[in-house]
Amino acid sequence: MNLLGKLTFADIPHDPIIITTLIGAGIGGLLVLALITKFKLWGYLWKEWFTSVDHKKIGVMYLIIAFVMLLRGFADAIMMRAQQAMAAGGNEGFLPPHHYDQIFTAHGVIMIFFVAMPLITGLMNVVVPLQIGARDVAFPFVNSLSFWLFVAGAGPVMMRPRFQKSMPWLGEKMTPLLGA
Repeated sequence: MNLLGKLTFADIPHDPIIITTLIGAGIGGLLVLALITKFKLWGYLWKEWFTSVDHKKIGVMYLIIAFVMLLRGFADAIMMRAQQAMAAGGNEGFLPPHHYDQIFTAHGVIMIFFVAMPLITGLMNVVVPLQIGARDVAFPFVNSLSFWLFVAGAGPVMMRPRFQKSMPWLGEKMTPLLGA
């Protein structure tokens, strides 16, 4: 019985950059989980944050996710700039051309859809109900649902390059065909 479907160890890219990033993210994630467990914050987080319908807390969670995705986009930007610096003067650089294209596309998608949009949404969630004098947003459960659906979409974007040999994003090729 194969629980992971067609995913095997051979499908994980053995590129040193990706392996180092995967190990670093895994260690960081385990460290955060260990600290939450050590300080016994699971109950507090579940009752006060994860199941909250308070617009201010949902706005703060949007801002936290936007900051985490900003770190990912910033890491992509650093890799792109390092490649450009190392590839000057006829040198190859450290990234193959197709990998650079994938990082460029991922950087654009992450910075627009997973940083700019949740940053604006989080600020609006916190500020607008307070500005108009409302106690909460009109549909607090739908507000919470939209945040968790956003998180469900951001998670695979963060994990996608770790488990595929190439990203299926096509950059400028995602625009409609001009000849059609």
